[in-house]
Amino acid sequence: MRQNRTLLALRYGVLIALALFFLLPFYVMVRNAFSTQRHITAAKWHWLPDQLNLTNFNNLLANDTIGIGRALFNSAVMAVLQTGGTVFVSLLAGYALARYTHRLAKVLLGLTIFTLMVPATTTFLPMFIMTAQLGWVDTFRGLVIPGMFSAFATYLFRQFFIDFPVELEDAALVDGCSPWSSFWRVVVPNSMGIVAAVSTIIFIGAWNAFLWPTLIGRDATRTVQVALSQFMTSQGVRYPELFMGSLVAVLPMLFVFLFLQRYLVQGLTTSGLK
Repeated sequence: MRQNRTLLALRYGVLIALALFFLLPFYVMVRNAFSTQRHITAAKWHWLPDQLNLTNFNNLLANDTIGIGRALFNSAVMAVLQTGGTVFVSLLAGYALARYTHRLAKVLLGLTIFTLMVPATTTFLPMFIMTAQLGWVDTFRGLVIPGMFSAFATYLFRQFFIDFPVELEDAALVDGCSPWSSFWRVVVPNSMGIVAAVSTIIFIGAWNAFLWPTLIGRDATRTVQVALSQFMTSQGVRYPELFMGSLVAVLPMLFVFLFLQRYLVQGLTTSGLK
């Protein structure tokens, strides 16, 4: 009994230490968000801000060049549209790869998995050329449509639908449903766990995207991650506004994760059936 308690205490001690280690960057961001430039760049480290400097938030909002409010709105629009489009496309593709066992389907599955091994940055140049030829630069179409297909999301849906009970679909077909109606009335409602999990992953990835919005976005479609980079110039880095902007940008992701974390875990570990 004593040995079990020792192991339990050691386990919790390790977990607490790891949790504090992973929370350290968030603490530094909060600490610097309310500090002055002099305090942040001081040679001696201080665990707390020298004063609760709320002017950093006012300076962030008052900076018309950065336009943090517009950037947050653009990021929200892009993330929502890309999440909806990616989940819709990947849901259909994953279901097709799981249900149709034709040789061509196996070839498509292999190609889909192969794209996971290709660095995303290597595809930016051809995608930018095609996007520019379509006239989608500095538009939400250019930001969203090229990233609507996700091999990772497609593979997750495919693995989920392989274990999905086919008997439920057969029962719907016997009751007079078409395959399309069976998919939307039976399969999708019983797959909301994995849908919520994939949606959370895609939304976080779209919100944090930087390279592609940097290439496509301009003043009208500048996202929050691109806007924050404007605080880093060749003349120096404006740390107070940068960390305050980072704190403001991370809060929506924190709320999304806290709200959907149950679906994020259950959707990847269970079949989604009650």
